[in-house]
Amino acid sequence: MEDDIKSCIEVLRKGGVILYPTDTIWGIGCDATNAAAVKRVYELKRRADSKAMLVLLDDATRLERYVDEVPDVAFQLIEATVSPLTIIYDRGRNLAANLLGEDGSVGIRITSEAFTRQLCRRFGRPIVSTSANVSGEPSAPTFAMVSEEIKQGVDYVVRYRQDDNAEARPSGIIKLGAGGTFKILRK
Repeated sequence: MEDDIKSCIEVLRKGGVILYPTDTIWGIGCDATNAAAVKRVYELKRRADSKAMLVLLDDATRLERYVDEVPDVAFQLIEATVSPLTIIYDRGRNLAANLLGEDGSVGIRITSEAFTRQLCRRFGRPIVSTSANVSGEPSAPTFAMVSEEIKQGVDYVVRYRQDDNAEARPSGIIKLGAGGTFKILRK
């Protein structure tokens, strides 16, 4: 795991794209503050850049750096959740503009999985986390299910957990609104 983390950080710092196991399914990632790297991810997925991608952080205390206003309920949801939860916030900031939704929103998940948590902490910036598939194709819950096109299109493929055949699921998604209102988008 240590060698993978070091290699990922080196690639991310150079604006590269990685294929890595997340706290949910296998993901494609890059530096969420680097617009050129984010563009490469959209191109690899053949996905319109009007469809926002989410980012991972290692700690909820970092949220306020990347979101204009973090409602108190967000911290309560993060603390109470027992499974991965992506929260969509109204206005992202200090992130690549092409990563945000058309309305300026951003989806952020606080990861508790060992590899991604260490990677985010040591990289010191949010990391894009989007499913490791071409847009419209099924997501890859295991490494064996990631297409060759995706594997060949990234700059680094993480070795850690490639043998793990436990099928993971995408995270739940909640959109937070003004005044603490929320909408469950995916359970």
